[in-house]
Amino acid sequence: MALFSESKIRARADRSTTTRTTDSVLNEKFQVTSQVTQFDIFLSHSFSDKKLILGIWLSLEDLGYKVYVDWINDRELSRSSVTKETARVLRARMLSCKSLFYATTTSSSSSKWMPWELGFKDGHNRKAAILPVTGGYGEAYAGQEYLGIYPYVTEGATQGQPNINRLWIHTSASCYVLFDSWLTGTDPYER
Repeated sequence: MALFSESKIRARADRSTTTRTTDSVLNEKFQVTSQVTQFDIFLSHSFSDKKLILGIWLSLEDLGYKVYVDWINDRELSRSSVTKETARVLRARMLSCKSLFYATTTSSSSSKWMPWELGFKDGHNRKAAILPVTGGYGEAYAGQEYLGIYPYVTEGATQGQPNINRLWIHTSASCYVLFDSWLTGTDPYER
């Protein structure tokens, strides 16, 4: 199982934008997802990582998940300032999502919204995990400060199905569970 590498994520975004602009891909995705009311994953992220987030979103969709991204699904929201209305919409969206993935990048520490989103979703149903975006291909995540107390997400094949990638939730490199099982209440366990 591997962490999400920045180069792999960018490559996934590039595959969808080889003949079209990022904005045209996003417009198409907006049309397709505008009627979705329930999501598997709320993707908490820094807006300055737009292309990375597109790659993560597409990668998670490739695995069969419905993913909420605020600037795709709710384009009218203000990301530059903290307002009661934006908070109201984000709360409602987080309540309609089974889980939250907190995408850590070099830009995430400057986000005004990410820590609030993480705390809200963790307090709501404890289904909040860190999605570390790394510069290389790693298998373990240590986290920094309060991010280290949360489980983290990897992608990898299941035993007996080497060509089918799945999401895994880890509390350490040797303690993990399938994402779908975690959503239904199974905690990561030692292997």
